[in-house]
Amino acid sequence: MELISQHKCFNGVQSFYKHESTSTNFPMTFSVYEPPQAKLHKVPVLFYLAGLTCTDETFMIKGGAQRYAAEHGIMLVTMDTSPRRTGIKGAGDSWDFGHGAGFYIDATQEPWSACFRMESYVVQELRNIILAQFPARADRIGVFGHSMGGHGALTLALKYPEIYQSVSAFAPITAPTEVPWGQKAFSAYLGPDQSTWLQHDASALMRTRKTPFPQGILIDQGLDDQFLDEQLKPHQFEAACWAADQPLTLRRHSGYDHNYYFISTFMQDHIAFHSAILNK
Repeated sequence: MELISQHKCFNGVQSFYKHESTSTNFPMTFSVYEPPQAKLHKVPVLFYLAGLTCTDETFMIKGGAQRYAAEHGIMLVTMDTSPRRTGIKGAGDSWDFGHGAGFYIDATQEPWSACFRMESYVVQELRNIILAQFPARADRIGVFGHSMGGHGALTLALKYPEIYQSVSAFAPITAPTEVPWGQKAFSAYLGPDQSTWLQHDASALMRTRKTPFPQGILIDQGLDDQFLDEQLKPHQFEAACWAADQPLTLRRHSGYDHNYYFISTFMQDHIAFHSAILNK
């Protein structure tokens, strides 16, 4: 593991790393914010999954989360959104697929299956690195994300409730099997059998659960989001939560769109939401 850079931030430490990944078979980058409390004892850890085109730097630079993580004593971890420079034909041709668009799933179709294994990377490899190399509590882990990363946060939390105690999202893709972004990615990564796609669809997964997160799920959605109707469809997840008796706070905000100005506006609420569960 190579330390790329390190910076003092709100009396904690913001660090950026690079390592050779056994999940993706390519170098991966990730970043960690250690709050000041981590100097004294292990702290809860909150994984952030970023959206299309983002890297491990995007959230740490634009999200404004470190101030609130320092206040609540929570470690922040984020990672690149896919392996890069893979040499796979077509991987760099579009902004919503391939490089920068791993969708937090393990691809099963060639040539993607060799390295596009972001589910294994996030849930297993990177989590194990954080628990082994940083003062993070294994029994206090949360996950949140934005857009494609919101999709990842919701689906991974639903698939691995033994790992994640809390989950929230900003403008998530909640029904990827029904929207162009998800259909484009899943058809290439997972193949034509759409029954396998449902294992990575938050709304479909929620319909098979019964109150998986009794402490609740928090989602913030801007009503001026240009992707709201075609790509995100939060009402699908809202209906699935209602059917599953899952407490959900879905806040719809007039005037806000899909970018980090929106995310940073409500970041304080999300950190406090996770802290109420992870620091309980």
